[in-house]
Amino acid sequence: MSTKSVTAELKIAIIQSELVWQDATANCDYFAACFKDRFAQLPDIDLVILPEMFNSGFSMQSAQIAEPMTGSTVQWLQQQAQYYQIAIAGSLAISTEFGVVNRLIFVHPDGSIEHYDKKHLFRMAGEHQHYAAGSARTVVLYKGFRLNLQICYDLRFPVFARNQGDYDVLIYVANWPEPRRRIWSTLLAARAMENQAFVLGCNRVGQDGNQFCYSGDSVALNYLGEPIAELPAGQAGILIATLRLDQLQQFRQQFPAALDADAFVLLDN
Repeated sequence: MSTKSVTAELKIAIIQSELVWQDATANCDYFAACFKDRFAQLPDIDLVILPEMFNSGFSMQSAQIAEPMTGSTVQWLQQQAQYYQIAIAGSLAISTEFGVVNRLIFVHPDGSIEHYDKKHLFRMAGEHQHYAAGSARTVVLYKGFRLNLQICYDLRFPVFARNQGDYDVLIYVANWPEPRRRIWSTLLAARAMENQAFVLGCNRVGQDGNQFCYSGDSVALNYLGEPIAELPAGQAGILIATLRLDQLQQFRQQFPAALDADAFVLLDN
């Protein structure tokens, strides 16, 4: 048995990048080149995380950019995951019978898919007028880790992210603008500390089609809210970090704050 399976390690890559406005082909080609250049050298990566709406940027032209689950971008994700034998997570606009959703898709190395639809829609940009809201959390089991999938504005709502003993890692993919970067960094650390969980934040850089600027500030945090690895602000790059489940479990046993947490039920609104 390998050491990796014994210690339950998860090696992750967060890609912090610019996004070509509403051009799925150009964005997928860019990320494909990242995969080819980097993962040929790092074949032991388990999970790659891409920004929110990685194939288009944060566009409110939902009818124009939305694809079905059988569309070219989802097929591309499956092809990349199967070819490199890695899991890939990233969100995009998906058309459903209930309307267009901002869907975080998690593709396993065998091409199978799990997903989370963004619950908290960013009304300041009119997202609630162009997208349908999700209603439930999604926790993915992968390589012994339980991963809670969340998107951008969800970060501001701690009750929705409250750890009820059902996850080990919080993943946030985002298009979080530069003027609010301090809030991004502060809340990511808060989610890690209050939930005693690893937190992975993937944000974009550059300027979008609406002239909003993004500083990135992508980071991997431990359960104390301390950076395991982080990327320089304003620069495209790939963050590599290793999460160890035994360290998390040991800390939870030594400092079992969850045993004193308030009981609650999250109601649909």
